[in-house]
Amino acid sequence: MAAAGAPIHHLNCGTMCPRGARLLAGDGGWLAAATMVCHCLLIEAAEGLVLVDTGFGSGDVEDPRRLGQPFRALVRPELHQEETARSRIGQLGFAPEDVRHIVLTHLDLDHAGGLSDFAAAEVHLFAAEHAAAMQPTRSERSRYIAEQWAHEPRWAVHDVAGDEWHGFESVRVLPGTEPEVLLIPLPGHTRGHTGVAVRRGDGWLLHCGDAYFHHREVETPSHCPPGLRLFQKMSEVDGKTRHANRERLRELAAREGDGVELICSHDPADLERMGRR
Repeated sequence: MAAAGAPIHHLNCGTMCPRGARLLAGDGGWLAAATMVCHCLLIEAAEGLVLVDTGFGSGDVEDPRRLGQPFRALVRPELHQEETARSRIGQLGFAPEDVRHIVLTHLDLDHAGGLSDFAAAEVHLFAAEHAAAMQPTRSERSRYIAEQWAHEPRWAVHDVAGDEWHGFESVRVLPGTEPEVLLIPLPGHTRGHTGVAVRRGDGWLLHCGDAYFHHREVETPSHCPPGLRLFQKMSEVDGKTRHANRERLRELAAREGDGVELICSHDPADLERMGRR
């Protein structure tokens, strides 16, 4: 079991301000800017720092054009150096080389932009996601930005082993180290999309990435603002599987005795709630 006191820091590594607050957040003006975040985790593990997702990186801030005009026009990322994971970690008193491992929910451009800021880190992800990014189909090309991993990261590609975790398959990322960090397959948004479960004391924190976008999607009764519902449909590779996994997450969230708390990548309410802790 992991040490109960292993710190987990919640970082916003990229603010996005798409138009349509009423549709995306459920309130505000029709053309007002909504706020979305890139919610990353920094775990002080026994053998060094573990970063879960990277948000936008220094390279994206220096050359926003590599993100593509359609993405920038639709999502409107703010792209500040002080919001990069590299800067956030420095604000906590750590150096980039202290990050020994990066665990990715997937390789979308708003999750993998900071990889090159931690070039020495080992990068963990599922084989299906690695294959999708290295050889994307025509419909996948806009979501994967090869410049973000042009430095040739130290990939640690995992296959689904099928170990049981609260009814889900799981793979332990760093055997022999604490705290426990697991990959939980949640495909649908991308081919190899995964959740990342982190042991904290007697319970778990499950970072669900883009398996859902709004905290009320995993509440009972569930609800998703219509703009987010449309965006998720537009960006999914397998809608049936994505919906099935979201329903499984909703059922997990409803099981009070399991001791699992869920968060997702882009909901500012999740980030604020965890920050209050």
